[in-house]
Amino acid sequence: MKLLRPYMSLPREVYVIFFSRIINAMGMFVHPLLTLILTVKIGLSIAQAGTIIAISGLVFLPSALIGGKLTDVVGRKKVIVVFDTLGSMSLLVSAFMEPSMNLVYVILAGGAMWGIGHPAHDALLSDITTPQNRTGAFSLSYLGFNLGFIVGPVIGGMLFENHLRLFFMIDAVTGFLATLLIIIFIKETIHLTDSKFDESRKAEEKVEGSIFQVLLKRPILIIFATLLFGYNFAYAQWGFLIPIHIGMLNTSGYAEIFGRLASFNGFVVLVFTPIITSLLEKISNLDRIIIGGILYMIGFGILGFFDATPVFVFSVFTFTLGEILITISFMPYVANHTPASHRGRMSSILPMIMGAGFSIGPFVMGRVVDLYSISFAWKMIGVIMIVSTLMMGVLNLYERKKLKNV
Repeated sequence: MKLLRPYMSLPREVYVIFFSRIINAMGMFVHPLLTLILTVKIGLSIAQAGTIIAISGLVFLPSALIGGKLTDVVGRKKVIVVFDTLGSMSLLVSAFMEPSMNLVYVILAGGAMWGIGHPAHDALLSDITTPQNRTGAFSLSYLGFNLGFIVGPVIGGMLFENHLRLFFMIDAVTGFLATLLIIIFIKETIHLTDSKFDESRKAEEKVEGSIFQVLLKRPILIIFATLLFGYNFAYAQWGFLIPIHIGMLNTSGYAEIFGRLASFNGFVVLVFTPIITSLLEKISNLDRIIIGGILYMIGFGILGFFDATPVFVFSVFTFTLGEILITISFMPYVANHTPASHRGRMSSILPMIMGAGFSIGPFVMGRVVDLYSISFAWKMIGVIMIVSTLMMGVLNLYERKKLKNV
């Protein structure tokens, strides 16, 4: 029961989000196998695929800005329902298209729709939680996604070769069902931004002014997001370099191998998220993120030296532990430093900085592989994580010193 303590007595809406995430992830095929869609089905080179994935990340950025503004003005639920539905519709359209660049454009359009909806999800979860239960709520949401993700990539890997239409259709249907739960069971939360908070939550108090004015008064958030750029640059290789590396080592069955590794990633999250959340709930968000950075450094960097199958399993296990620590910590950290009136916009601006790592990572590393080797690319990722983690440690020391002097 101790392991479940962070998940007890949460708001009802958190549990609805938990089940919605499970359903959505059970059919999430396109995103984890996008590299293989581009290279195997459409026939693009590694460098071209890296460019497309970079473009998909760049498309996500202005979309998130639009979504952040709409979230704070129109409402959280409205934005989620409209734009997540449009994203699922793009997958349904994709099911009836032949592999081509036109298919890529539709997938990119769907990504833009989800980009608009993304800040609303984070803002909604922040609205209905407090600093005391926020880590547990974000942890449960993350756990729900990975419960579904255990089976999703395996099914997607089996459908990828010969049933691409069904591959897209199932992804679309599960997206529609996940949104339906939000429609039925969750009410709009934008009115909660007018709430009054006690002294311990003064940073969440509603303020006037633009998001840039808010950020100028909270520069630590800009520094934090910039450092997470390095983390995300490394993590982007999970969906880019790892399937390419597996493809280099296996002439057939690489989609299924990657699908199994992706499911193992979900399994590790399922087993270890409650353990890590419970054991480390007393330490700060930044401390957890630093430990996560060390695990990223080991998990990704080791692939620069070894490429036997057991090493891939070790790599996924190690960086997934880091993924857990970072995922359950970064949004609570941001929410605890953000005025309720600006949660949507903050959930778009900061992920735009952090998320640039996801888009630039494949673009850069695709070219590194072409110019040098995949082992050199992994060693480069290890160095990036050493630097990013050390700088996060410096930020942590600065914040502790600042709190001590208050």
